[in-house]
Amino acid sequence: MRIEVDLTKCTGHGVCETIAEDVFEVDDDGSVRIHGDQRPEADRTRMLQAVTQCPAAALTLIED
Repeated sequence: MRIEVDLTKCTGHGVCETIAEDVFEVDDDGSVRIHGDQRPEADRTRMLQAVTQCPAAALTLIED
């Protein structure tokens, strides 16, 4: 599975970063960077939480 961010929707709230700071990083300009978009199955719960709690609905979990 992989996680993607739609930068046209992202508003830089940082909720994703608080859920998984090893995966998401909010830059100074408010955009999110994803470190290693391919995620192991063990990260599924955290990635789903980040997707569902994103206030801008900017994250998508994609099954490979």
